[in-house]
Amino acid sequence: MSTDQGSPTGGPPPPPAHSLPLPAQGLGCMRMTGEPDSAGDLAGREVIHRALDLGVTMLDTAELYGNGRNEELVGRALGGRRAGSRRGEALLCTKVGALIGPNDSLVLRGDPDHIRAACRNSLRRLDTDVIDLWYLHRRDPEVPIEESVGAMAREVAAGWVRAIGLSAVTAAELRAAHAVHPIAALQSSWSLTDRVIEDPTGTEGDGTHAVTTVCAELGVAVVPYAPQGAGLLAGAAPGARPDGRGPTGESEELRALRGVVGDVARRHGALPGQIALAWSASRAAELGVPVVPIPGTTRLAHLEENAAARDIVLSPDDLAALDTASAALWRRGRSG
Repeated sequence: MSTDQGSPTGGPPPPPAHSLPLPAQGLGCMRMTGEPDSAGDLAGREVIHRALDLGVTMLDTAELYGNGRNEELVGRALGGRRAGSRRGEALLCTKVGALIGPNDSLVLRGDPDHIRAACRNSLRRLDTDVIDLWYLHRRDPEVPIEESVGAMAREVAAGWVRAIGLSAVTAAELRAAHAVHPIAALQSSWSLTDRVIEDPTGTEGDGTHAVTTVCAELGVAVVPYAPQGAGLLAGAAPGARPDGRGPTGESEELRALRGVVGDVARRHGALPGQIALAWSASRAAELGVPVVPIPGTTRLAHLEENAAARDIVLSPDDLAALDTASAALWRRGRSG
């Protein structure tokens, strides 16, 4: 479903705003947080090691997750790899600017003092000398995004960070940030059940351009989180997500989308979640910039299913059927 008018770029795609070796798929590590040598920690390390073996090299974490414990787990996992391979094979991505406050509240800190200190803390927890891709997790409403990105750019200049990304921003904010320093990637919820970033008149558009259109114009890669629809396509009951995204109740349109996804899955001998990932990957050809979904899991079997989705090529008929059903769900969401 493209809701913009005309070509996304108006010409050939621009060069990427980075030189990072982006894989076809990444791994969201958020749910892996565990104490050192606990069952959760050991399982997380095993999943990360297997992901790297499979070429799922983008590892996504944040200072927010577990108040830094998730970064520590990722650092331990990389430290446990065989000598000579622990760092070069992983594209290490983390985020700054969102913290857990009192009573599990979300505290946003985009001020330069916090950004500088957080960079040092993330480097220490990840046990690395450089962060490959560093996102501003959420924009701090008290700090202009240009100021936050400027502080992040100083860490790039100092050699501690290779590239800067943004998460959950509007089209206008992406443009403003990119004017300060090239933005390599935009992380956002994007799936068959949540297509807000394609809507120029939605909460993230600027009235004329969708976030995805601006990404295509500027050469910014898109990194979808929750690319499998938070389990909805596999039959999970809808509910309020912490980020407020996606459908919150059952509907005829959601059931119809599940049916179409199931039909496509059967034709390919695949699972619904794999079709969702294949659809996500197909967006790259439409936009002309890399699209790297980062499904999260704590189970090896699920990881291997996700990785296998890279080999699924959806036909034009598959894509048309998925788009029609997804667009109907999106229209229902817009109308309430």
